[in-house]
Amino acid sequence: MNMVRLVEIENRIRQFPIAEQLWLVERVAQHIREQLAAESSLEAQLAAMAADPNIQRELREIEKEFDVAMSDGLELQ
Repeated sequence: MNMVRLVEIENRIRQFPIAEQLWLVERVAQHIREQLAAESSLEAQLAAMAADPNIQRELREIEKEFDVAMSDGLELQ
């Protein structure tokens, strides 16, 4: 979003009564907290998967399957 659009939104918000501005700010803050929590949760899930011995074993097996293709002499681009 460009700055002109953001300033336009800000100017419109300033026209609202203070109670409605406060309500809007609280809603935006809640939305941001929820997004951060979801991202943190996803990162935790990915870290748990990376540490899982079963996942690590599966990744090693997949890597072995591709070893033949990697040794064919072709360069990756």
